[in-house]
Amino acid sequence: MNTINLKSVLKIVGLILLISASSFLLCIPVALIYSEPVRPFLLAFAAAGIPGSLIYLLVPSQLHQKVTTREGYLSVTMGWIVLVLSGTLPYYFSHEIKDYVNMVFESVSGYTTTGASILTDVEMLSKSLLFWRSLTHWIGGIGIILLVIIVLPSLKVGGYSLFSLESSLKEKILPRTKSVASAVLVIYLILTVVLVLLLVAGGMTLFDSICHSFGTVATGGFSTKNTSISGYSDYIQYVIGIFMFLAAASYVVFYFILKRKFSRINANEELWFYIFFTTAAVVSVTVILYTGSERNFEVAFRHAFFQVTSTISTTGYATTDYTVWPQAALVVIFLLIFVGGSTGSTTGGIKMARHLITLKNLRNVIVRLQHPSAVMPVKLNGQVVPDSINSLMTVFIQLYIIIFLAGMFLILLTGVPAIEAAGASVAALSCVGPGLGASGNMSNYAHFNDVAKMTMVLLMIIGRLEIFTFIALFTRAYWKK
Repeated sequence: MNTINLKSVLKIVGLILLISASSFLLCIPVALIYSEPVRPFLLAFAAAGIPGSLIYLLVPSQLHQKVTTREGYLSVTMGWIVLVLSGTLPYYFSHEIKDYVNMVFESVSGYTTTGASILTDVEMLSKSLLFWRSLTHWIGGIGIILLVIIVLPSLKVGGYSLFSLESSLKEKILPRTKSVASAVLVIYLILTVVLVLLLVAGGMTLFDSICHSFGTVATGGFSTKNTSISGYSDYIQYVIGIFMFLAAASYVVFYFILKRKFSRINANEELWFYIFFTTAAVVSVTVILYTGSERNFEVAFRHAFFQVTSTISTTGYATTDYTVWPQAALVVIFLLIFVGGSTGSTTGGIKMARHLITLKNLRNVIVRLQHPSAVMPVKLNGQVVPDSINSLMTVFIQLYIIIFLAGMFLILLTGVPAIEAAGASVAALSCVGPGLGASGNMSNYAHFNDVAKMTMVLLMIIGRLEIFTFIALFTRAYWKK
């Protein structure tokens, strides 16, 4: 096995630093409009841009040359780490967030589209820094989609070749990676612009509309308000709820819609399973809230629709405090934190396709109890799922539970109550954001100590990199020549 070409990895790291530096410049117009200092963003631009330029220009390697699987694993992991560390620069130079661990937490939460926060008073931040927080969601969101649709399938991570645009289902939708990226970016932009216009039409300010659109389309959850979405009108709550639902669908589906290939949409089992599962969860929580509280039916439905969609899409916005809901509804929300949206979306969690394949495996086991000699291959979208990928789905879910329990145990050791530790662990790993107890959807993680916060940081990164990408770096086989 060949050694890792570190020059290729460094070249990619340099490019990511340049992209990060460029993003800081987008905050300068906001600072000027609101008469705020531009110095933090200029210093951040220099701090990321200078080393990024030096690495990119001086490292003798070409980005278009073939990257091996091992280099891909390292590039993806290093790329995300460099991105989130550079994302702390505006917080550091503005001095609006104290303690570097808090800066790292906020940056990681932003780029991984988790939406967990250590801020006790969001509205005290300057407009330009609020814009930066939300922008990290939007940048991270497009990065996640490209990672899932383009990068992970080429690395054969976790069976992702099944669900990508260029998949093992032989559906070569687009011939080149550049075309795939362009199509995804256009769809992403369209969703963002349409949502901004709808929110402005509903009475939200343009600034808040842009920030909340970034958080919604990227399924992130950073809000410009301490009360999240609860202070806005019913119209705005429904609009954001609908777009959270759309954002948790696969971008492969959106591409088919643009191309009017409705037969492909009809054949997408994960999409229909996602719709059915979300509908069932909304109906269940609506019934619990309507019968178990004093809400009328419309309020019960609106709260259920918004919070269920917010949780499944791993966005984390809130219209009401679910920690004071009837216990049955709270249990449903906790279980939904594990679920996740569709593969090929910006969501975290286990993902609908894995749940669907697991259910098909369960059905086959039950059938074989009655018909031991039956041959029943697992199929997705009419195509047989190879045994190697099928087993990876099971292993992924097992690893997910193990990592969740390990994270919960580490957070528990820091003195956090058990229920809250469990909520924090799964909320970080699934990139949902809000947890349980004192860190619920109307609260924050400011009361966690540094060990607990860094545990959540690690969980957010592991969850966003889909576990296998991260774990591979710590195996002996990976580093062996």
